[in-house]
Amino acid sequence: MNGRELQKCAARRARELPASTLEFPFGPDYDVYKVRGKMFMLHVEVAGERQVVLKALPSDSMALREAHEDITTGYHMNKRHWISLHPGGTLTPGMVEELVTESYRLVVAGLPKAQQPVEPHQFGRGQR
Repeated sequence: MNGRELQKCAARRARELPASTLEFPFGPDYDVYKVRGKMFMLHVEVAGERQVVLKALPSDSMALREAHEDITTGYHMNKRHWISLHPGGTLTPGMVEELVTESYRLVVAGLPKAQQPVEPHQFGRGQR
């Protein structure tokens, strides 16, 4: 996938998620996807390369970075909790969709129960 395809794939999945919104708090060049006001995905362009930045558990983040050259620490984010997906590597659309869904679940799990649009520990597991 090239950078445009990577971001399109991630955005398509994000738009499917309950209560997901697209906002531009950092300006028109940064697509920020949120759930109930909390960011779960960011689209950036760094040195001409389009990237997708997602939340991940620290243990998953480390394992993903070790297994995939096209996954690095999150651009301008907490390096333990965020990852960046880069184009041109081994990432498949299915994997990108899964990582977007997991980022969403992590953010939803941190919301007060009354604000959670889905049950985070069950949502998206085996549903696609």
